[in-house]
Amino acid sequence: MNAPSLRPQARQAILLREDSSGVATLTMDDPASRNSLSEGMLAALSETWSAIAADRSVRSVVLAARGPCFSSGHNLKEMTARRADADRGRAYFADVMGRCSAMMQQIVALPQPVIAAVQGLATAAGCQLVATCDLAVASAEARFCTPGVHIGLFCSTPMVALSRNVAPKYAMEMLLLGEQIPADEAFRIGLLNRVVPAGAELAAAQALAAAIAAKSTVTVKTGKRAFYAQAGMDLGRAYAHASEVMVENMLARDAEEGIGATLQKRQPQWEDR
Repeated sequence: MNAPSLRPQARQAILLREDSSGVATLTMDDPASRNSLSEGMLAALSETWSAIAADRSVRSVVLAARGPCFSSGHNLKEMTARRADADRGRAYFADVMGRCSAMMQQIVALPQPVIAAVQGLATAAGCQLVATCDLAVASAEARFCTPGVHIGLFCSTPMVALSRNVAPKYAMEMLLLGEQIPADEAFRIGLLNRVVPAGAELAAAQALAAAIAAKSTVTVKTGKRAFYAQAGMDLGRAYAHASEVMVENMLARDAEEGIGATLQKRQPQWEDR
């Protein structure tokens, strides 16, 4: 097993990266702001997603956080300060929302699967971040909410990711009531894959990441891309697209190797092509 290397990112080390055996673990480390998606955190996450997308040594990713809060969402202090602008902050608000949405879409577009390891409260755009990750594991003590309705700011952008994870009635309940829901409820409605005892969430997420890292990267990349592409299509187009993907996948070297290994009753040797 490779020795992990800790690589603090820019932006005052509010995002840490640790690589080990094909798994990159990112840790949001700004507990003073409740790991808010501040200008600095958005920049650090965006830069890191870009770096990971181009890093062939990374086969899967875990996104974790330190402190009692996984992420409190947008940094309201930063945003409120811009109400003094001549346009009352309109241009700044549009820029921040655009950058946050682009960062979320980087996760979806990333070739490697991303697994959230949620140790505490994930609220507003922090809940959106959990919903955007491909998989999510949470502590039994974690809580989730989209509370914008309480402060006159409907969680419209978190709604996009939330409504693509849970059934419409559950999404609307979270959005309209703004109440915190416990981890077991988040699991029941489909926001989470696993709920584990407090303190075990990171190890559980890393175990999932390690299992994924053992697969063919070209296969995982192909599947992730196809999953999100077909999700927005009608049934006929979805099947047509998936059939095209299957044909191309069948022609990949790893599919030939994997099928051959199955028929020969041996372990496949992936070449990631």
